Amino acid sequence: MIGISKLYCGQAEASDALRYGRDSAKLPSHLLQFSADKKPVVVWNMTRRCNLQCVHCYAKALDEQGSDDISTAQATEMIDDLAAYGVPVLLFSGGEPLVRRDLTELAAYATSKGMRAVISTNGTLISREKARELKEVGLSYVGISLDGGRQTHDRFRRCAGSFDKALQGIENCQEEGLKVGLRFTINKGNAAEAPLLFDLIREREIPRICFYHLVYAGRGSKMIKEDLDHAATRAVVDLIMDRTRDLFDQGKPREVLTVDNHADGPYLWLRLTREDPERADEVLELLNFNEGNSSGRGIGCISWDGQVHADQFWRNHSFGNVLERPFSAIWDDPEIELLAALKNKKERVGGRCAQCRFLSICGGNFRARAEAVSGDVWAEDPACYLTEAEIRL
Repeated sequence: MIGISKLYCGQAEASDALRYGRDSAKLPSHLLQFSADKKPVVVWNMTRRCNLQCVHCYAKALDEQGSDDISTAQATEMIDDLAAYGVPVLLFSGGEPLVRRDLTELAAYATSKGMRAVISTNGTLISREKARELKEVGLSYVGISLDGGRQTHDRFRRCAGSFDKALQGIENCQEEGLKVGLRFTINKGNAAEAPLLFDLIREREIPRICFYHLVYAGRGSKMIKEDLDHAATRAVVDLIMDRTRDLFDQGKPREVLTVDNHADGPYLWLRLTREDPERADEVLELLNFNEGNSSGRGIGCISWDGQVHADQFWRNHSFGNVLERPFSAIWDDPEIELLAALKNKKERVGGRCAQCRFLSICGGNFRARAEAVSGDVWAEDPACYLTEAEIRL
């Protein structure tokens, strides 16, 4: 996760994180990416059920009817363990988390244990009443996915009217004072509509947007051919920085982030070395705090069936099951070879990554993409768009 607004527009300084000792338990949510201990943010795909059938769903979600593998009682035991272990944020995801009737109850339980609770949703099921419930239990944030304008979004979601329902969900959150933001997954089919998302957050006073680079997983694994080439990726990252700066210049600052391609950090820094060398020095320190990709260390995932993964996209490797063994015991087990290796992957990555001067601030980027394309967990990430000259082989 690269905070474009924090880094490029000066919303964060190294001293901001140092003031809290870079302790994840003490850092405000907007500075959590700069923690030193990297206690994992846990994504819990609490259900595989969903009311939509999105073409790029990494979870290969099923129909919304049915049952779930983890009961409410089992979930509270799991949350007890996560809280005791020091997990700072529990992200409820799916499928569509709002198809589970106990979402509000479990979110309330997580916040009562001192964790920040957030949800990732398609937004179509957020009524005014549900938004009020989520606000009352202390939910910190609602991330709602949009794939572009009305026609593009409804096509990706395979559901006419889903765009308008998502906008209504956003409005319902805003009316209840619940922080809400947008999530946009970049690919060939919608990259040209990124400016529309910036128009939307400006016009509707939406405070946050995350631009996700495509990861080849789930139904999204069939979309490798839909990923942008390197030149197009650079162009869209430049656009994101330009439009973020425009919002700041207009006196309408927004929190803008890119996710799942840590080449964005070095690319942003290289741009700042040309535009503002003094700020570039500060940003380099923050990028070193960030450390780049943190799969298996600063982020983890628990699937709908209890399986533990390095992140929410990389499901072909499971390290254990929380229905059989606590997450905390699994996460720190040195005998789980791949999980232990991911905590120090900079020594293991190969190809261009091994020789790149930005390895310490990129972390080798996404192992799931590397394995999906090459079959090798430690190969270079094919989505890295930095040139040979930029990485100084």
